[in-house]
Amino acid sequence: MAHARLLQKLSRRFEAVAPSGLRHAARVANYKSGTIVIHTDNGAVAAKIRQMSQRLCDELSRGGAECSLLEVKVQPRQIPYQSTTSTLKPLSGKAFGMIESTAEKMPDGPLRNALKTLLARAARAE
Repeated sequence: MAHARLLQKLSRRFEAVAPSGLRHAARVANYKSGTIVIHTDNGAVAAKIRQMSQRLCDELSRGGAECSLLEVKVQPRQIPYQSTTSTLKPLSGKAFGMIESTAEKMPDGPLRNALKTLLARAARAE
């Protein structure tokens, strides 16, 4: 329980001292022997936090926990049960007509066949 409370305290302190653009893409993951482990959502945020590691470590040390090293890892958040189904985006009548007239004017070939296939499979907006 003491470790969990320490992690909560470090998390709140990190959110207070981290720049506003980074605090929602990074979080305190662990603390062990003076090393604070930070997980980030992507490599760009990790690189920026690594550049600022000494300043962040000094600020976090002022919050009570000793910080001699800031270890940064890229660990994207996992959203359970997230669906990745695509949404149906119908073609408007105007778009359908433009693609159809373009396909009719083209010589036979792979591009014309692709446009015809697109029109055959596309949903039309009512």
